[in-house]
Amino acid sequence: MIAIIDYNTGNLFSVTCALDRLDAEYVVTSSPEEIKAADSVILPGVGEASSAMSNLRVTGLDKLIPTLKVPVLGICIGMQLMCRSSEEGKASCMGIFSNEVLRLKGEELNGDSLKVPHMGWNSITNLKTTLFEGIDEGEYLYFVHSFAPAIGKATIATTSYGTDFSSALYSGNFFGTQFHPEKSGGVGERILRNFINIKID
Repeated sequence: MIAIIDYNTGNLFSVTCALDRLDAEYVVTSSPEEIKAADSVILPGVGEASSAMSNLRVTGLDKLIPTLKVPVLGICIGMQLMCRSSEEGKASCMGIFSNEVLRLKGEELNGDSLKVPHMGWNSITNLKTTLFEGIDEGEYLYFVHSFAPAIGKATIATTSYGTDFSSALYSGNFFGTQFHPEKSGGVGERILRNFINIKID
């Protein structure tokens, strides 16, 4: 059973629809007991980092999530909250990943200023871990964000948008994606299936 954490942020509908297409069993919950009993956990998120962290703190989930021993996947804001800190709202986050989340600069590319937020399809490269089993270098995934983790030792995929940033992170049993696999067609579904099939020794 997969626990999808409900903390009053994010589009839960798109995540549940993606899991329905994979015939995966899941529960949408904010219950610590259900989260601790799950075989894997997904922390989705769309919104603003400091507000999202406040929502986690109200329920104590900010303390629970780092203690989980099963595979955990943070998506978009969900991954950012698993980092050390975020420039967005000057948020202190859970510190599962040591990366700092920085605002995209919108730097010029070929003479054109890049728009922020970064919205649409972009490629992922430098792929590592079984999360990307069967995924080719340079595959395109769907992004919607204004902030992203800097590159660090936890980085397992990178994307370029003016500058390079971490499009996926990994540490122990924790994974994160800046892109939205649930909105990324067949490639995204393969990544979600890979996550579901991960076993932690």
